[in-house]
Amino acid sequence: MSTSTAEKATTLKQLHEAPEILRVVNVWDAVSAKVVSSLPETKAIATAGHSIAASHGYEDGGMPLDVALAGAATIADATDLPVTADLDDGYEDPAETIRRAIGAGIVGGNVEDRLRPFDEAVARVAAITAAARAEGVEFQLNARTDAIARGGDRPIDASIEDAIARGRAFLDNGAALVFVPGAIQRDVVERLVDGLGRGKLSVIGLPGALPAAEYEALGVARISYGPLPQRVALRALRDLATDLYGDGVVPEDTPALN
Repeated sequence: MSTSTAEKATTLKQLHEAPEILRVVNVWDAVSAKVVSSLPETKAIATAGHSIAASHGYEDGGMPLDVALAGAATIADATDLPVTADLDDGYEDPAETIRRAIGAGIVGGNVEDRLRPFDEAVARVAAITAAARAEGVEFQLNARTDAIARGGDRPIDASIEDAIARGRAFLDNGAALVFVPGAIQRDVVERLVDGLGRGKLSVIGLPGALPAAEYEALGVARISYGPLPQRVALRALRDLATDLYGDGVVPEDTPALN
């Protein structure tokens, strides 16, 4: 563990605790990290596990740990900014996963509960934060609960209550934030912020979500965009290829970003 890793973790912590919402545009490789890092608005980098998995031919959630860590390390090596990584469910030994991530220069991470039994999910969060403390790093765990995303047919009120109960327990055991995918609507976000506290909720900006500034006003700490940036990039690639097959040409204003 280098001093710079600890410093980056402290920087990410400060960004999470600032009154302004932290906007992280998810990347999936070295060049996407460099492009996003070059923007003056970028304060931190978040990896997209879905996108890294897709780049290596895996389904979301099916990427081996070594591939996930190597992908995150490549991104960390490509930027001087703090990097927070999508680490799926933490794999078999979440504490060891976080130790290895910190060793690769990662200073924060998403780890999902996949609606494991409550006590088991909380124990995994506690193991992660204990491992980070042992490494001397204020690792910023963006503890994800799938209470809404995997809530199935149960009433949304029950899913929200479950998300709050899990989230509070995650925070009590050292998580920095609680990430609740599926929390898009204003009323749902308001209830989650009320239950977890201002500056403790993390959301994903899927199509149909509110603008980041509106989430900020509601007390949300962080917004990320998951696989959407890669999908937009891939659409541009597909559209260019279609145009070239139709006797088009590469636009003259194409920037040399790689």
